[in-house]
Amino acid sequence: MDRPIIIHPRFSPGQRVIAVSDIHGNLPFFRALMEKIHLTSQDVLVLVGDMIEKGADSLALLRYLMDFSATPAFYPLCGNCDGLVLNFFETDLLDSTFYTSYLPQHPESAIRQMAREGGFEQLEDLPRLREDLRAAYPREWAWLKSLPTILETEHLVFVHGGVPSLEHMEELNRWRCMKNDDFLGQGHSFDKWVIVGHWPVTLYHAHVPSAAPILLPQRKIASIDGGCVLKMDGQLNALILPEESSDRFTWTAWDGLPVGTALDPQAPSTDSVNVRWGRSALELLEPGEELSLCRHRETGRELLILNEYLREGPKGLWCEDSTDYRLAVSPGDRLTVVRQTKYGYLCKKDGVTGWYFGRMSDIL
Repeated sequence: MDRPIIIHPRFSPGQRVIAVSDIHGNLPFFRALMEKIHLTSQDVLVLVGDMIEKGADSLALLRYLMDFSATPAFYPLCGNCDGLVLNFFETDLLDSTFYTSYLPQHPESAIRQMAREGGFEQLEDLPRLREDLRAAYPREWAWLKSLPTILETEHLVFVHGGVPSLEHMEELNRWRCMKNDDFLGQGHSFDKWVIVGHWPVTLYHAHVPSAAPILLPQRKIASIDGGCVLKMDGQLNALILPEESSDRFTWTAWDGLPVGTALDPQAPSTDSVNVRWGRSALELLEPGEELSLCRHRETGRELLILNEYLREGPKGLWCEDSTDYRLAVSPGDRLTVVRQTKYGYLCKKDGVTGWYFGRMSDIL
């Protein structure tokens, strides 16, 4: 897995271009999102990597995409999670340094799903497991092996993790194109739009958690990973262009959450915190029935955390993504409800997660 595989398809004028990233084995979300955007046979659909792993339906989604025929202009790209499954088929070089720890911790992995389905799941002898998978799943192996790394057109570049430059992309390290953490923080700018996934966009927000795509016109970067599967309030985003030469992006998403109507107004917070992955260490101050008062170690801020979000790890207490942000709400707004508590509603509006303390009706 040395150099990237780059393709250069041509899209027709007036052909809608849709980008989706980081499905992570969530077949119901993918199917619902395709229905929501009214995907047609005239559209271009680019899946910007990490189609499998972490979700419960990785193998089912893999097969669904292998036979996907809703649009002939369908371009799945390889992400780091897709690549790690391919890598297991290809070589034993990472057995002792990665797969011996990864596979026991991830029973939902496509590797283990295939092994269970084939009736030969065992982790004691990885070379034998590899041979069994190669023999039983040659079609899946071949499909993963065929996935491009980068799709480039006249005005657009799609790549899972990101690239440092559009010059000499064929010489880049393939893995670094797929696993490229904190891409927006690296300061790159481009002369054509670069659409990436990989890094859930909420990780870029210090104060207000948002899963909405980040569009940076001055730098020509779009980051679209909505945290599907990875986040309790994650969503699967679709970034949409009316045609390849346009820069009039719109987006929609699917999060599978119940939807309600707000009855009361609420002003937004002027000061809040987004407690997110990698920055989520806590100190418990006061346990509660549904929420507990905690101190966020990084910022020193005290806030209520849902008890079901609290986790105990080797380094102490931490939590799933949490916030004390109060949403801006007007009567009649449609909100997706993440959690309903005696304290209030943890909701989402336009991809932004926060608390709503008004009344709600028609929660469906």
